[in-house]
Amino acid sequence: MAMELYCFGESGNAYKAALTLTLAGEEWTPRFVDFFNGETRTPEFRALNVMGEVPVMIDGDNVLTQSGVIQDYISSKTGKLGGRSAAERREVLRWMFFDNHKVSGVAGSLRFNMNFLPEAKRSTEVNAFLAGRLGAALKILETQLTGRDWLAGADITIADIACCSYLYYPEDFTFDRAAWPAIDAWLDRIAAQPGWKHPYDMMQRAFPPAPRA
Repeated sequence: MAMELYCFGESGNAYKAALTLTLAGEEWTPRFVDFFNGETRTPEFRALNVMGEVPVMIDGDNVLTQSGVIQDYISSKTGKLGGRSAAERREVLRWMFFDNHKVSGVAGSLRFNMNFLPEAKRSTEVNAFLAGRLGAALKILETQLTGRDWLAGADITIADIACCSYLYYPEDFTFDRAAWPAIDAWLDRIAAQPGWKHPYDMMQRAFPPAPRA
């Protein structure tokens, strides 16, 4: 039976789980969550995940939440994307924790504030602070990726999938790929993996794309 993933296209954290499932070669079915209309705050969803967040993945009797846990589960189950040794596995975890705190944790908030929060509630000062934090994290990624293909080992791992997840989105959140040549080349390498799709092609969007002029 295919795994079921509760997700929506605008969620970079859901994209981590969706892309991990795809690159690991697992069958999965997306289940759209209407986040922007409050579905994650309903009693039904809270019964599924008390944290009120996506992604949620169901595999038989297993209900998993938090993207890093889901990525680790998929990697452990399939034996893929987790590193070649115990030392590489620890390096994978190091970069996943870095992502959660310094990359996705900042990029996700900044992108939400700049694009999805009502304009009257947007704070220039808060966004400037977050942009500075994101820039500092990107400098670290750029340094790590200079002269190497992948973050944590000789092959792509769930660390790469975690750290890249917000960096494919087209909305403005102060990230310009052209300013980061090592990151730019790394994103191209990930996108060249068999089965890769952009998050908006992999999961249903809450907001349809704006019509072209």
